Amino acid sequence: MEFVSPEPLPDETVMDYGLLGGAHAERGRQLFMTGCWMLAAILIYLAYTANVDSAEQLVMGLVMFTLSVVPSLLWARGGGSRFPVFETILVLCANAYALPVLNSREQLAGYSPDVITRASLTVILYQLSAILVYTRTKGMPGRKSFWRDSIITHGVERFVVYGLILSTTYIWVSTFTTLIPADLESVLRAVFYGIGILCTFVSAQRWGRGELAQSEKLVLIFTLVPQLIMMSVGLILIGAISLIGIGLLGYLSGGKRIPWLVIAVCFVLIAILHTGKTQMRTKYWDGHLPQPTMSELPAYFDEWITFGLAPTSGGKTVSQKMLERTSLMHILCLIVQYTPSRQDYLYGRTYSYVPPQLVPRLFWPNKPRSHVATYELSIYYGLQQEEDTNATTIAFGLLAEAYANFGLPGAVLLGIFWGYWLKKLQIWSTFSPMFSLAGLLMILLTAWSFNAELTMAAWVSSLEQAVVVVLGLPMLARSLFGL
Repeated sequence: MEFVSPEPLPDETVMDYGLLGGAHAERGRQLFMTGCWMLAAILIYLAYTANVDSAEQLVMGLVMFTLSVVPSLLWARGGGSRFPVFETILVLCANAYALPVLNSREQLAGYSPDVITRASLTVILYQLSAILVYTRTKGMPGRKSFWRDSIITHGVERFVVYGLILSTTYIWVSTFTTLIPADLESVLRAVFYGIGILCTFVSAQRWGRGELAQSEKLVLIFTLVPQLIMMSVGLILIGAISLIGIGLLGYLSGGKRIPWLVIAVCFVLIAILHTGKTQMRTKYWDGHLPQPTMSELPAYFDEWITFGLAPTSGGKTVSQKMLERTSLMHILCLIVQYTPSRQDYLYGRTYSYVPPQLVPRLFWPNKPRSHVATYELSIYYGLQQEEDTNATTIAFGLLAEAYANFGLPGAVLLGIFWGYWLKKLQIWSTFSPMFSLAGLLMILLTAWSFNAELTMAAWVSSLEQAVVVVLGLPMLARSLFGL
């Protein structure tokens, strides 16, 4: 069901959170208590199993992990916005920064305890500034048509799940045929990726609210699973992981219930595929082997899973290998170690690439590539030569980029930026229908909150393409068909 807009609030009334209480308030409180007990248990486990050089690193790792989870706990207790963008961005810090400090001693072995401490302090100040600003930011729900008016009728929502048939068909055609002209590929990819995100989030949230019929649940399952398989065939998992994440967030925000079984199954499968990914890339990419056909998929994934389950180097577990592949802490340590002692601050140079990304390539065919800031950081810190960037992209993340530009103040400013603007957007969209322009924008931001490894220019570039598609298509449908 859609949220009903209340009477206009008096000018002096201030909302303190995006969506207070409501029908799921009791479930939210139960989720909060469950989360608190889980956090306590995990902290005890991490303290007992940590592989650190000092008590200082242990404490900082535990603090980082706690601060990563706190916004999600507050989201559950307070009723929570339907669009947990800020909470997702912060919780990803646990895997990217906190856990590597506690359990990836080998990965950080090249850095002194002082560098690790300074990098950890950078993360903690980033988290604290974001949480403090987020909790102190107030505002009122948006009143203009952008925030309040649905651009398509309410009855269309129950047909949204069938849009996944379209996106699944496109992915199949794109992956296993050559029917799509090369000059249309990037445009169609953006269109159908946007459709997939929108349909997945809306349908999963309806499932969480108990509104999805059995036939609709079957459509959701039997379109998403093939999509995830086909999106992984190219040995790049971020698209599939993001789609899983947006579905889980939709379900969780809709019903305030945790789908434990789905999370467990997805975690195990992703961990195994992450672990075997390097050997598969070595065989298929370096060996220039063709992508598998439809009939070859069972054998292909059997081989991939076999690689993933094989004993890993150094006796590492699957979870340890997955942690290493999702960590951004080693990159942050490198930036902290060399800046400004060896490399001067960039003073905003990589952020200068953000405005050009807002210009459609149709009007500027030779505009800088979306990953231009990533390539500049790689070259600047001696990780790649310019020619290497044509084949490989190194994940830096927004926090490392902020430190490379302005040092510790840059990390604090990044936290302030996220805390203020994401809180404002959550408040403004409090009573936004799912198919208002604001609702669609918030769905996209929720999906993009998983892109922790990008620099700001790449983050904005990919988001801008999706915004044009996801906001433009419903407006076009309404104008053409009167939906």
